[in-house]
Amino acid sequence: MLVIDIHGHQTIVPKAHLAFREAQMARLKDASLPRPALPEIDDDELREIIENNQLRLLRERGADMTIFSPRASRMEPHVGDRETSVDWARACNDMIRRVIDLFPDHFIGVCQLPQRPDAPLDASIAELERCVNELDFVGCNLNPDPSGGKWTAPPLTDRYWYPLYEKMCELEVPAMIHVSGSCNPTFHATGSYYIAADTNAFMNFLTGNLFADFPDLKFIIPHGGGAVPYHWGRYRGLADMLGQPPLGEHVMKNVFFDTCVYHQPGIDLLFEVIDIDNILFASEMVGAVRGIDPETGHYFDDTKRYVDNLDLSDADRQKVFEGNARRVYPRLDAQLRKRGL
Repeated sequence: MLVIDIHGHQTIVPKAHLAFREAQMARLKDASLPRPALPEIDDDELREIIENNQLRLLRERGADMTIFSPRASRMEPHVGDRETSVDWARACNDMIRRVIDLFPDHFIGVCQLPQRPDAPLDASIAELERCVNELDFVGCNLNPDPSGGKWTAPPLTDRYWYPLYEKMCELEVPAMIHVSGSCNPTFHATGSYYIAADTNAFMNFLTGNLFADFPDLKFIIPHGGGAVPYHWGRYRGLADMLGQPPLGEHVMKNVFFDTCVYHQPGIDLLFEVIDIDNILFASEMVGAVRGIDPETGHYFDDTKRYVDNLDLSDADRQKVFEGNARRVYPRLDAQLRKRGL
């Protein structure tokens, strides 16, 4: 059995990548400055970063590979203009490809999209095609609020999103729902904004009828599904009140939750409430919560430890650690099969 962590971000990056972003920010303040060239990343620096962080922890905690994407809090679709967003997404996605080239047995790519507030999705569709067809990525991160905390985008069931969904279905890739940093001081990015966006996405799906139009469309709602498992009775009741079909028929054939829940009782609840076929192992290590839990002596984001503590059958354990990921990410499955895995 493989242990596939489906939620990883490159949270520590090379100096050249940071310098490129700084040059972009400088140009936004002074339009006379030249458009920055995409950064040239040193292999040795990148190798050292990954080996000392995500790869080291992956090995120490007993996982085999990570579905890897750019740092979520720095996707920043609300910053700059269309040109800035396109160049930034390309630079971030190209760096993920470099990580894969250095460590092909342990990392598989998911892309950042150059979304913009209240703008068409043409650039995002083009970047998704590039990343899937040229870089062999297996999915994308989809930001339901490109405004960065102002919530100006339409619901995820709105036809605004349909061109991207059509491309996702054509390419057979899922999207992880993931906002970026918040420019609204009301929302703490990782403690409030992320969880609110996860929960709101689920409610969008509940109130709409998106999957009647896109029966093959797949979404991962991270961070354990936001508040949804804890309030599962509320959402079942709302579906009934609104005349929607039961959640298992209406939403959960297309929506999946990960295990980025950072304590044992939370994982216990997730597995008690949500069907095993809808749960994918993940940790988001070196991410939002990096410290050691003083109550256990272990890292909060060592989520495999929590799953290992569950009384799961071998079949269910295989689903959570490997099988569900291969089903939700068919391009991941195809790559693994080519390797004889």
